[in-house]
Amino acid sequence: MSAATTLTNGAEPAGSEKIKKSRSHRINWWLTAVIAVLSLTILIPLYFTIITALKTPADAGTFGLPGTWEWHNFADAWNKVNYPKAALNSALITVAAVVLTLLTNTFVAYAVARNMDKRFFRFMYYFFIAAMFVPFPVIMLPIAKQFGSWHLDNQIGLVLLYMVLGLGTNLFIATGFIRSIPVSLEEAARIDGAGTWRIFWKIIFPLMGPINATIAILTALWAWNDFLLPLIILTDQSNQTIPLAQYVFSSQFATNYPMAFASYLMAMAPILIVYVFAQKWVISGVMRGAVK
Repeated sequence: MSAATTLTNGAEPAGSEKIKKSRSHRINWWLTAVIAVLSLTILIPLYFTIITALKTPADAGTFGLPGTWEWHNFADAWNKVNYPKAALNSALITVAAVVLTLLTNTFVAYAVARNMDKRFFRFMYYFFIAAMFVPFPVIMLPIAKQFGSWHLDNQIGLVLLYMVLGLGTNLFIATGFIRSIPVSLEEAARIDGAGTWRIFWKIIFPLMGPINATIAILTALWAWNDFLLPLIILTDQSNQTIPLAQYVFSSQFATNYPMAFASYLMAMAPILIVYVFAQKWVISGVMRGAVK
């Protein structure tokens, strides 16, 4: 059989298949080098944090391995910041912020996404999006003053702020996803007698699984690691979160870097575990959506 006959029948020559395989296995060294450099910007500080947490204060500040491994720095940091109490406060605030954000922000996004043809909802969309570009230090002191006058300078006020201040970003993320959901699903539900609330909770909200996971991760990372909002809102020392409790390691005259870095690693561990498990859920959710 000639080569011309093979091409006419639609079958590819064996040589072209080998070329495709070789191209698919070809390594892009420039891209690999860029990824390696970017990875080092994360790995080097992480390595420095870990080895510093295991050194004496006199040996801190060098890249070499510790002469003696000071594992007691973790126990000292645990007691110094009262880690169980601070972690419990951070966990309560983070869980409450994530739950309230998902329940409210996604519904606002649904209302805006389905009514973008109306002037009021279009104005509200751009109003909330514009709030993303307002620097937080500009509104920091007015917020602290206002929440203090409302007696919300506590954990409840902090959760409400996470819910409201994250609305712009969450609206920007969720609106496009909701508009990709076919309206025919809602029309079929309305024919069966379902109202707006039931349509949202029974149809739209479950379909928003991947985007809900993204919003939950971003909110959890923000609430767990945030230092500035708890600093200006929380007035009771017993309600302080982990970032506030870690502030005890820094002062004008002395800083215990090994103990502080040990505390940072312990603070990072819970949210890192949550992120790893949630990230898997997000990827699986996106894959399910792609198959459908």
